[in-house]
Amino acid sequence: MPIGEQIVAARALLRWDRDELADASGVPASVIEALEASGEEIGVLSGGRILLDALEAAGVLVFDEGPVDGGPGVRMLRRTSASIDTDTTQTVQYSEYLENDAPPGAGG
Repeated sequence: MPIGEQIVAARALLRWDRDELADASGVPASVIEALEASGEEIGVLSGGRILLDALEAAGVLVFDEGPVDGGPGVRMLRRTSASIDTDTTQTVQYSEYLENDAPPGAGG
């Protein structure tokens, strides 16, 4: 289970202070401060799972076994609401760029 330092890192990714995490999770800021200062796994401490759920809902995953090196960490989750604004009526194709007018063998 994640440790308090990961909660600090997760807050940094979100640019949240303790009060913002407290508002999002319902866990008092004093408890969050104590969890962050402890070197213990937060899952066994009161409020730990609630904090992790609030961070995940905000877009940050806190994990104890990383996919690359196997260690603990935090990462941003991909937001499903994000989209690329494409307006095809604004797309311009210039005819001079549509055909290759370079001689054979001309590299780029």
